Amino acid sequence: MKKYKLRNGKVVVIREGKREDAKAVITYMEKVSGESDYLTFGDGEFNTTVEEEAIFIEDSKKYRNALFLIAVWEGEIIGCLTFSGGNRKRIEHYGEFGITVLRKYWGFGIGKILINYLINWARETGIIKKINLKVRADNIKAIKLYKRLGFIMEGAISRFFYHNGIFYDIYIMGIEID
Repeated sequence: MKKYKLRNGKVVVIREGKREDAKAVITYMEKVSGESDYLTFGDGEFNTTVEEEAIFIEDSKKYRNALFLIAVWEGEIIGCLTFSGGNRKRIEHYGEFGITVLRKYWGFGIGKILINYLINWARETGIIKKINLKVRADNIKAIKLYKRLGFIMEGAISRFFYHNGIFYDIYIMGIEID
């Protein structure tokens, strides 16, 4: 658990998720799913039971190359980052993360704090040598943040997203951990 001072002077706690967080995580994901068109799921599409979420959180603790982070402000989950590394020896050093932040907390640096936590954790593991992400090509703010944090463009996939009758491309970005 680490505490960080936000741009607005408030303090946010970043910590690894626990089994007991499952219900609150689902409530959070249901909120965030309706706030952004950049996610791979929309409003009402996060169909996970409390038990399934608890198992997912527990599984992140079983593996040395997985991480489940939550950002908490005044008892409320306001951000979440999940990272999963490869499940075989040849690819255990590589993984991908997903990140969400409640809309009313956009612009306070929470995403940056979560990603920096991930990068530092990856260095400390001695296992993770590559972190990747997928980002919708029109999500300019997120792309700028990832570039500032050292991620580089590595490729693109056309028509990855389909939302409201429109196809969207994604970029694949990555950072090497040495």
